[in-house]
Amino acid sequence: MQIKPVREIEEFLRPVAEGAGCELVEVKWSNRDATLTVVIDAAGGVDMDLCEKFHRAADVALDALDPTFGAAYTLTCSSPGLDRPFKAARDFARHMGEKIEVHFYAPFEGTKYLEGTLLAFEGDTIRLQTEKGVLEIPFAKTSKVCLLIEV
Repeated sequence: MQIKPVREIEEFLRPVAEGAGCELVEVKWSNRDATLTVVIDAAGGVDMDLCEKFHRAADVALDALDPTFGAAYTLTCSSPGLDRPFKAARDFARHMGEKIEVHFYAPFEGTKYLEGTLLAFEGDTIRLQTEKGVLEIPFAKTSKVCLLIEV
């Protein structure tokens, strides 16, 4: 099935998400089951009501865009999940002051894993408050950065 470029769909849906009170995080297309998945987030988190509100608005908007050139598809909406890796500066900005976990491709400061409080993200460098003090970590050396889920 032919679809419009995912980037085009993302840009089209970004103001729709803002109008619904959320932020568009990612758009994914699955050829296997003809599903367009839109991942949204919001400052207070995403609940079913917000997903439903965005889904309704996006459904109407996508009818006008016609991303699949008239072919049938399924639209799904979801939250990014607590353990979703940080991919962009906005992910870091949203979680400033919170505890995160950082995984490395190769040992950094003698370890492949760190936990700490996110102090800053500037110029592709993570500033992390750890038990041993403040560390400056190049984002390029990380394999995964996400919220620390404490149980």
